Amino acid sequence: MPTSHADIARAVDLLRAGGVVAFPTETVYGLGADALNPEAVARVFAIKGRPATNPLIVHVSGPEMAGRVVAPGGWSEDADALARAFWPGPLSLILPKAADVPDLVTAGRPSVAVRSPDHPTALAVLYSLSRPLVGPSANVSGGISPTSAEHVRSAFDPGEVFVLDGGPCCVGIESTVLDLTSPRPRVLRPGAIAPGDIALVLGKTIDTATGHVHVESSGAASPGLSARHYAPATPTHLFTTAEELAELLDRTGGPSVILGMREPPRGLDATHAWVSMPAIAEAYARVLYGTLRAADAQRARAILVELPPADDGLWLAIQDRLRRACHVD
Repeated sequence: MPTSHADIARAVDLLRAGGVVAFPTETVYGLGADALNPEAVARVFAIKGRPATNPLIVHVSGPEMAGRVVAPGGWSEDADALARAFWPGPLSLILPKAADVPDLVTAGRPSVAVRSPDHPTALAVLYSLSRPLVGPSANVSGGISPTSAEHVRSAFDPGEVFVLDGGPCCVGIESTVLDLTSPRPRVLRPGAIAPGDIALVLGKTIDTATGHVHVESSGAASPGLSARHYAPATPTHLFTTAEELAELLDRTGGPSVILGMREPPRGLDATHAWVSMPAIAEAYARVLYGTLRAADAQRARAILVELPPADDGLWLAIQDRLRRACHVD
């Protein structure tokens, strides 16, 4: 059922009382709580089972509200230019944090990630509440991110989390995270906003992070950097060629769900389920997490995913999510 004005009013009341509300964004559903209330933030970590070393993104209505969580003087010219270009939208900016932002929000680091979500329900809550919200993905930590209200409801007790239904997420993967505290702007997590798009706005070179950060041992600069993340319970593996697929099918030795971008190979055993994935990056991202959830629900021996090409920013972000979704062999 779509969100009503009464639902938004109830959500705002719950948030003011220190409660937790799941809200839709254009990327994924977020698990919201008052970002300036340490007890409410701690409740989000507890409900998700999230390590305290994994920081949260703070959601705001716009640059004015961002000023409540960014240190005085920390809202730079670059931040202003990027907010004008991409907010509301799937770009999170890492900036020096204000003193009253709880350390739990930032994993003890002196910087905070902040963004304005491009969804009418999320913005309605933010404007009505007049306070920033933390909003990590509304799922159990490490699992597949939710892109529908039903995904959230299946994960949490309704007495713990009130869910605002804003329909399916139109982007489908998490925001780009850009560190503006580095000597040169640096993308820590790829998303729908590509480094090239950012470079055009700023007129400068953008660095990109490589490798994984194990957030269990030390505070990470950004969410979503652990080596295993966005992961189904079913062992998940990537392939790029028909030969690699055949080897994986032999190795797993049982029924598999295969997410492919080509025609299924001739002679594929009927015990395997083949799911055709979109060839357009925007469409692929939009259905990725829902498809992984449906594959996981089949309780097959394995999920095998054809690794898409990475010829632009969004395909690179999709590859990032798929690599983190795979179990270590």
